[in-house]
Amino acid sequence: MSPRTRTDVARLVDHTLLKPEATPADAAALVAEARELGVLAVCVSPTMLPLADTGELVVATVCGFPSGKHTSAVKAAEAAAAVQAGADEVDMVIDVGAALAGEIDAVRDDIAAVRTAAPAPTVLKVIVESAALPDDVLTAVCRAAEDAGADFVKTSTGFHPTGGATVHAVEVMHAAVGGRLGIKASGGIRTTELASALLDAGATRLGLSGSAAVLAGLPG
Repeated sequence: MSPRTRTDVARLVDHTLLKPEATPADAAALVAEARELGVLAVCVSPTMLPLADTGELVVATVCGFPSGKHTSAVKAAEAAAAVQAGADEVDMVIDVGAALAGEIDAVRDDIAAVRTAAPAPTVLKVIVESAALPDDVLTAVCRAAEDAGADFVKTSTGFHPTGGATVHAVEVMHAAVGGRLGIKASGGIRTTELASALLDAGATRLGLSGSAAVLAGLPG
């Protein structure tokens, strides 16, 4: 297989700014850098919407972020408002505690509520906080996301103390839903080597805050 080029990988990147201290000027700089890098999407907090000068960029935002400990009604309202404000994609956080307690039906219902509030063509990604879940629970949650109509499962918020994306987690997620749902790896991806390994493991999208550094390590 020929090596992935910088352009190839850029088209799989959500260039991300989710720091609580982000300002409108930071969001504008993110968009400008995203356009320069040729990435697929930008991902920002809901209060940053609508974004200006996005051109062909896909606009993504987050919902129930970062804890996931919001009611389904609140998540649904947040998702609907984000779409009204220009979001093309919504990355929602599950209730990780519910998943760990074995309440997979509740997790599925939570995802379904957001899916109903933000129907297709809005792309729904489900953040499962993979580092906090045993493999069997991770598998169950990914399948619940599929049952609820999600388009992607996503490893991490990048804010959880258990960590971010790992090759092992992506492999488990790919075994559960790969080929039917997309898999977004995010959280702590700072090197070209890790990004490439995650793509090899089955990731189809990358969430990166340091996109320029990761892409710089790839052949043009």
